[in-house]
Amino acid sequence: MADTVKATQTVIKKYANRRLYHTGTSTYVTLEDLATMVQNGEDFVVYDARAGDDITRSVLTQIIFEQENKAGAENLLPVAFLRQLIRFYGDSMRTMVPSFLEFSMANFAKDQDGLREKFAHSFGPAAFQNAIEQSVRTNMNFFGDAMKMFTGFAPPSAAGAQPPAPPPAAPASYSGGELDDLKRQMLEMQQRLEDLAKK
Repeated sequence: MADTVKATQTVIKKYANRRLYHTGTSTYVTLEDLATMVQNGEDFVVYDARAGDDITRSVLTQIIFEQENKAGAENLLPVAFLRQLIRFYGDSMRTMVPSFLEFSMANFAKDQDGLREKFAHSFGPAAFQNAIEQSVRTNMNFFGDAMKMFTGFAPPSAAGAQPPAPPPAAPASYSGGELDDLKRQMLEMQQRLEDLAKK
């Protein structure tokens, strides 16, 4: 509800006729206007004007949908990524995905300007693209290793990806104390991921 709004957040109200009302400027805005606000670093929250529910997530998702379907626009979300994301909705480890994505995007946003300048200046635009692809692969490898370490399995491979290597031989049985240590390490790692995602 509105009493949870941060002082720095703008309140946008969505009415039944799908119109979006900017309470700060007392004007109606479009999804394109909200996309510009996001790109400019403006924080906002969207409420259903009738029920008072926070619908920010669904509105941001709608903005992404609109951006991805713009004629002539470069798509940011590869089909393989979308397929993998859909698979995670039914996966038992889905609770870890938001923290991982937030962590990855925060690091990418923090480093992108330096990476772009360094690689474009030294090696040309293609080198920057290669660096980004390597960064994505590194993040996904980290996530896959975490899955295998803590759950005994990795997330399903993306469409078109190489089939996974055969699993290694089963390790020796763990004692009760070793299992407790593994559980503790798992909880510590999950807490670290959540802490990093909040920064």
